Amino acid sequence: MKRTYILMVIICVAFTMQLTAQTDYGIKGGLNFTFFKVLEGDFGTNPETEIGYYGGAFVDFKIDNGFHIQPELLYIGISDFKFLNAPIYLKYDIDNSLHVLVGPSLNYFFDFFTNKFKVRADLSFAYDILEKLDVHMKYTIGFEEISPNGLFLGLGYRF
Repeated sequence: MKRTYILMVIICVAFTMQLTAQTDYGIKGGLNFTFFKVLEGDFGTNPETEIGYYGGAFVDFKIDNGFHIQPELLYIGISDFKFLNAPIYLKYDIDNSLHVLVGPSLNYFFDFFTNKFKVRADLSFAYDILEKLDVHMKYTIGFEEISPNGLFLGLGYRF
């Protein structure tokens, strides 16, 4: 019985070490250009486009054959609007330096009328300019009537 427990612990430790070896962590940030879709909302002095900022962290889990799962948590500020953005990407390595990411984006708006939670879709491209530094661009599409679309341009750094 003791041998079974010892064997299970060894297998769990080996699996955890392998998973950790295939995981990258990092931070990212940059500019956000938000495009509002409706005229009915009061979005400030420029109702069509607002420029903001974003910053946060990501974890990149390598799966196999150039595929990854990359969840992120970003804080986004656009004028008076502040919200959390949590995309869950399926990432594919086009080559060693160019990557495409696609997936749903879960968003919690702190002050956005009464509907505070929105689901959007993201399409992103990242290019590694150095081994640990990338430049990325993502486009977010809102599904609901009052849900902004956004273009993100920024830098990411892997530890």
